[in-house]
Amino acid sequence: MQAVWILLGKTRYPATFYQSSLEQGVQKVEVPFEIAAEYVPAANTISTDKLVQLAGLDAPVDAAFDSIVTQSERMLALKAQAQILAAKQVPVLIYGETGTGKELFARAIHNASPRTAAPFVAVNCGAIVPELIDSTLFGHKKGAFTGAIADRPGVFQQAHGGTLFLDEFGELTPDVQVRLLRVLQEGTFTPVGASQELKADVRLITATHRNLMQEVALGCFREDLFYRIAVGVLHLPPLREREGDLLLLSEKLLAGMASQDASLSDKKISAEAKNLILQHPWRGNVRELQSTILRAALWCQGDLIASNEIEQALFRLPQAASDILSMDVSQGIDIQEIIAEVAGHYLRKALTISGNNKTRAAGLLGLKSQQTLSNWMDKYGIE
Repeated sequence: MQAVWILLGKTRYPATFYQSSLEQGVQKVEVPFEIAAEYVPAANTISTDKLVQLAGLDAPVDAAFDSIVTQSERMLALKAQAQILAAKQVPVLIYGETGTGKELFARAIHNASPRTAAPFVAVNCGAIVPELIDSTLFGHKKGAFTGAIADRPGVFQQAHGGTLFLDEFGELTPDVQVRLLRVLQEGTFTPVGASQELKADVRLITATHRNLMQEVALGCFREDLFYRIAVGVLHLPPLREREGDLLLLSEKLLAGMASQDASLSDKKISAEAKNLILQHPWRGNVRELQSTILRAALWCQGDLIASNEIEQALFRLPQAASDILSMDVSQGIDIQEIIAEVAGHYLRKALTISGNNKTRAAGLLGLKSQQTLSNWMDKYGIE
């Protein structure tokens, strides 16, 4: 009977084993037992195409505001603001680090807008070859340049009547900014090699991880273009600042993977693994969280993803402090913003580790009292 329990507890129904005796009482034990032949990781049962699909984190075409999973008050407020903007026709600028969900918000705004039946066209401005930027944005006529073997519509023409989403907008060079400003001001554009102007009826949504106000101050970004695109502004917080969202998103992401592949349908995240997730800084935000959970689920040999499997799946990047200490002051920096980032990071971490016990968190941070901690929290906007 013991052998049967070990087989079940090591395979189909992961269990914690205990032994007891009069002399030593009840003790938790580790049974050194593995099944290798018929009990294999989920990775072996998933096709290559399905793995590629699971690894992708593109915003769904039918993204709606319900697709934005959160219980953070800050994110809920942003969702409400975005829903208001969706009903308007004003340009929207979305700030946020890589992986914070900028395209997800952009698609939700489009799908909730009066233009929902028209095209949504997304372009990564940072990935466009400089020589082809005009052709990509405005299109070209056959023979306009070497390699132009046919007429090609630009993204403004493709998005006519709908929404044009320009991601990594801050990467555009000043000369391109000038040409883009003209399109936004006059509502017309001319394809490369053409003589006739075309109408540009698009709702523009832009996104960037750069501080465009600072870029304007440094002369790297046109002020008139900035105020043209920054009518509705949404500043998406990084995942580490979204109180209460880490575990909620982890469960939702795992459930989403399970819905796409049955071999992952019984996977759960252990309590120890959840604690490890809470302690990680997640510099890659939701995208990093998604890929980490997928890697852990693929190699997990049971239904319960353990902390060591999350540990193996994590990428350990250099501490952010080294980046903060090596910033180029000659290009201008915001010292208050840097101090706020460091303080906010460690305040949240101490509160998480202490289970939101302010007295213990204050001790971990070397602060004199709970009141001192509360003052710091108020100063840096920590709930």
